[in-house]
Amino acid sequence: MNRGTGARAGSPPPDAVNHEMPFPAAVATTDEPRPLWRRVLRRGEEGGVVVALGLMVLLPCVEVTLRKFFHSGLPGAAPAVQHLVLLVGMLGGALAAREGRLLSISTLTHFLKGRARLCAQVWSGGVAAAISVFLAVASLEVVAGSRRLGRTFAYGIPIWVAQLLLTLGFGLVAWRLIRQAGTTWRWRLATLGLAALLVVLGGWPGWAERWEWPSFAPEHLRWPALVLLVSAIALGAPVFAALGGAALIFFWTAGEPVSVVPLKHYTLTVNPTLPSIPLFTLAGYFLAEGGAGRRFVRLFTAWFGHVRGGPALITVMVCAFFTSFTGASGVTVLALGGLLMPVLLAAGYRERDSLGLLTGAGSLGLLFPPCLPPILYVIIAGTSTKAEISIEQIFQAGLLPGLLLMGLAGVWGIYCGPRRVGQGRRFDRAEAWAALREAKWELLVPVIALGLLFTGLATPVETAAATALYAFFAETFIYRDLKLFRDVPRVMSECGLLVGGVLLILGSPSASRIS
Repeated sequence: MNRGTGARAGSPPPDAVNHEMPFPAAVATTDEPRPLWRRVLRRGEEGGVVVALGLMVLLPCVEVTLRKFFHSGLPGAAPAVQHLVLLVGMLGGALAAREGRLLSISTLTHFLKGRARLCAQVWSGGVAAAISVFLAVASLEVVAGSRRLGRTFAYGIPIWVAQLLLTLGFGLVAWRLIRQAGTTWRWRLATLGLAALLVVLGGWPGWAERWEWPSFAPEHLRWPALVLLVSAIALGAPVFAALGGAALIFFWTAGEPVSVVPLKHYTLTVNPTLPSIPLFTLAGYFLAEGGAGRRFVRLFTAWFGHVRGGPALITVMVCAFFTSFTGASGVTVLALGGLLMPVLLAAGYRERDSLGLLTGAGSLGLLFPPCLPPILYVIIAGTSTKAEISIEQIFQAGLLPGLLLMGLAGVWGIYCGPRRVGQGRRFDRAEAWAALREAKWELLVPVIALGLLFTGLATPVETAAATALYAFFAETFIYRDLKLFRDVPRVMSECGLLVGGVLLILGSPSASRIS
């Protein structure tokens, strides 16, 4: 992950973030210049993510402004923003595949060496690539059906044009999985051959109704296909391939159209509430990549560093704040690990306790607004069970449990800390107020988010857009930690990469539930 100018000064040892290790990349770095077409493709993907996220921020802010002062909204803004999420999700997923950062639950490849590891990557990459090809082709069936209906979503743009992003995204992911499977073209060609064989055996160019193997009906191949999929998962196939592959296998062997899988992915991605997820994540990325981490560490150190266990309390509060915006403990650990680890070690904490506290504290903000998991719960519960749950209710329900977890982590940190009271520090009123004045603009971020969310002045998506816009303005123009043309596009493309990887996973189980 790229390092920022402020908070990303360093990171803890790999063991501290092992629970979020991505799909392993095997491509060796090289100083050779890339071909022109590859440079254009890379810039186009990153630029598309940046433009889409920028429009997702601006359109809801314009909408709420027009409604406030002119009592009329911006026609077509809501469906446009929803389909921009689809663009960010598919391009971000392709970026994650390009960088070898698709999430995998297997750690077996870390114990394999040499040829055994390459063989494992060929197998898992070939299976995952074949699944991506099936999803891309199934998406074409969705596009064909939408073209026949002739419907539009905003500004006269046909829905099938937006759905073509599914085919493009899954196709790019398949190609990147093949490239990431080896360091040389011999291994990549082996991966391509395996993926092609699986596609042919799966009934290319048709599906269950076109199966022409008289000896093997699809329903008889369910368990062999599942065994093949499980073996690929064990050897490091990405999570989205595991979930999407399972859905494809169940639909295919049941004689059902597999186009339901990408269709459900599309339906979930354009959910009216879902844009709040990339927007709140973007706000967290602006804070993490700017100097917010350093300022908050100074603030909490000045106010709590003189008490026993002060460094532990600092770690708990700063990590909980950041995770509530980034929605990912790994991002918090990477952003703040290099700042907080030296503080804990210098205060006399053992390295083992420091690592445990830092990685545990990275998950403490998951129940606080405007964190992503509660929003995801509301979306999934609403689409699968039709439960009437609002975002405000879920955040109110998580407030006390979240505070309890913070309190327990703080008590544990105090217990594990050195016994000398105050760590030899005294409360410095001048330093405390100076730190508060320095961080005052970033302290307004949760005030803006919670104020708009709970007062009803803006919808969750508009709240997220306003929060992201304010975080961008604070870090770029007030503190000037981020350069407008050098850092901001990089931060936005990094955010799109994370969001794309999450949405690939999120869209797959939505189809698996109905299979």
